[in-house]
Amino acid sequence: MEELSYRERTTALQEMASSGVDILVIGGGITGAGIALEGAAHGFKTGLVEKADFASGTSSKSTKLVHGGIRYLPQFDFALVREALVERGLLTRNAPFLVQPIGFVLPLYKGAKRPLGTPISPPGGIGMSYVLLSGLMMYDMLAGRLGVGRHRRLGPQRALRMVPCLKQEGLADAFIYYDAQTDDTRLTSTVVRTAASKGALLANYAEVTGFVQAGSRIVGAHVRDVLSGETLTINAGAVVNAAGVFAGRVESMGGNDSQVKIEPAKGIHLTVPRSVLKIGKDAVVLPETDDGRILFIVPWGPRVTIGTTDTPGGDIDHPVAGDEDVDYLLRHVNRYMSCRLTRADIISTWAGYRPLVSSRKPGVSSSKLSRSHVVLDGPGGMVTVVGGKLTTYRRMGQDAIDHLANRLGKRVSHLTERLPLVGSEAWEQAAKQVQAAAPAYGWQAGTVRRLGTYGSSALTILQLAEEDPALAHLVVADLPYVMAEVVFACRYEMAIQLDDVLERRLHIRFEDWDHGLGVAPDVAAVMAGELGWTPAEESAQVARYKQIVQQDEPERSGNDGDTGAHPKNAEHEALPHA
Repeated sequence: MEELSYRERTTALQEMASSGVDILVIGGGITGAGIALEGAAHGFKTGLVEKADFASGTSSKSTKLVHGGIRYLPQFDFALVREALVERGLLTRNAPFLVQPIGFVLPLYKGAKRPLGTPISPPGGIGMSYVLLSGLMMYDMLAGRLGVGRHRRLGPQRALRMVPCLKQEGLADAFIYYDAQTDDTRLTSTVVRTAASKGALLANYAEVTGFVQAGSRIVGAHVRDVLSGETLTINAGAVVNAAGVFAGRVESMGGNDSQVKIEPAKGIHLTVPRSVLKIGKDAVVLPETDDGRILFIVPWGPRVTIGTTDTPGGDIDHPVAGDEDVDYLLRHVNRYMSCRLTRADIISTWAGYRPLVSSRKPGVSSSKLSRSHVVLDGPGGMVTVVGGKLTTYRRMGQDAIDHLANRLGKRVSHLTERLPLVGSEAWEQAAKQVQAAAPAYGWQAGTVRRLGTYGSSALTILQLAEEDPALAHLVVADLPYVMAEVVFACRYEMAIQLDDVLERRLHIRFEDWDHGLGVAPDVAAVMAGELGWTPAEESAQVARYKQIVQQDEPERSGNDGDTGAHPKNAEHEALPHA
């Protein structure tokens, strides 16, 4: 398997600076990664630079769903829903090891006015079941042959057996429909690796500081290597701005007024133990909130993810979950669930910003703004791609490269519709090999499932564990991650800083009661062996990570030296997951 490490990053930057590229993509979230893959698949010499780590912004702060956006049906945005459902189907086909169907239990309570934001509110709620059934039927129909599961009616009693914590009082009916779930940062890393396999040149921690212009046209970019401080100039036939909520800032460096108007909307999530809400294999939809949103309770290994909010504005450089955001989620969970959730149950909170294309009408709620993406010609001929969501990343990449191909008079072709992502080849056989090897290493079902998200690349992790049994050990006792994944992240996913691993390649920062502080020195020692850190650099990485955690979780991260032995840590291999 081809490596994608710090060394390949250095080589990529040098080659981009010495030879230039046909297309330079700015932004290493899922959108930028998708554009880089699309460009490389079409034979363009494609480079991508990201000012921080891949997926360090919005792409690692999602609800980890690949979905059509059922709440957009009541807004009659059928085109968006259809587009997202098609992309959902393509992803389950092109990355079946990483994107898998999941059921969503949808309860209906007496007196519900507009569950799922339905545009119809029958008097007294009579007939609301049929309104929801018709919406779910349309959702399945829009997916067509790319559907991942058919909805069905459950009724109150079956719903309560599936979700014991649902409030029984007033439960009039219940349904289940299907979308898909993924690991957002694993998806981004997998798309990045697939782009590299097609010849794309990629570098994280490489920040664009300005543009090279010939007359009024942008013909390249000045890029600062954040790690070395060196500034490079990369000549480019075309520049694509995929910087998400920072797209306006990137455009402003072109010297003209920004053509894109972004309305950042903050979404926060809570991570809690799965046992607290007795969640099984299916997610739960909280169908009606004070502000017309719907919320999800989604199983995630031994944890549960709850989200999300939709708050306009804020500090896009440092998104945090405020007390009001947390209270909002707790209030609505406790409205529908009998297992009362308190702040003491919260393992972590996390927040990110969606780059919504702003409405020109004043006073429009961010929850009403379309998640559609746009491709615009910006200053100096730069192309800006903004909007969209995790599910539609491939279509965004396709539209961006189509736009450039039309500009150049080249033939448009949609190669990635049927392009398997790295790890898809023989992934089922790899999963069987991991399953067979698991008893020898003491791996439980959660770890086997986790390694399955690497597809056939899991065999590389298995080989690492065979060569060094210490790498087969769990990083945190009650979470599924193994130390071999740390090595894999450094060699094959360009992990360079300690938080790259503990926060993004693995999700320990958000899933561990101690946020990874107790295991940070051990992980740093493994990374030091891979990246050649000196003892001083290793210590600095641990100190830096502690500072990052304490900045966002001040009340929960002051237990320096704690190994994470929280009284609620006795988790939960017995709970169903798939």
